[in-house]
Amino acid sequence: MQRALDLAQEGMESGKGGPFGCVVVKDGQIIGEGSNSVTSTTDPTAHAEVVAIRNACQHLENFQLSGCDIYTSCEPCPMCLGAIYWARPDRVFFANDKFDAAQAGFDDAFIYEQLEVDPAQRSIPMYKITMENSAKAFNLWQEKNDKTIY
Repeated sequence: MQRALDLAQEGMESGKGGPFGCVVVKDGQIIGEGSNSVTSTTDPTAHAEVVAIRNACQHLENFQLSGCDIYTSCEPCPMCLGAIYWARPDRVFFANDKFDAAQAGFDDAFIYEQLEVDPAQRSIPMYKITMENSAKAFNLWQEKNDKTIY
């Protein structure tokens, strides 16, 4: 956990991004790490957890983190929570919670609220456009014999 906290401070002080750090551990060894680099990379998805997950998956040459633990300086935001569930680590440990983050100016409550709103009524309206071939790729996927399930 200390390494995640150090990454949060180092990244923020160096101007990489916000005060967030994360490490992925397997068998007692750090196999991936990251700090928030949203502003320095102009990438809104470059949160510490996403960066660390990408780094660990490259290290393992696998898209899943079974057998791994994630240590992050703060309770994951909705985007990072989704990435964590897709990566499937065994456990997640966090130092600060979402209320600590909100006090520091990082409030994810609005995003959680938007999930409950009808897509067309969200603050960024979302509309479904159905076309004759909309499901073609899904249908082909279901029929594909050599697919990698994830």
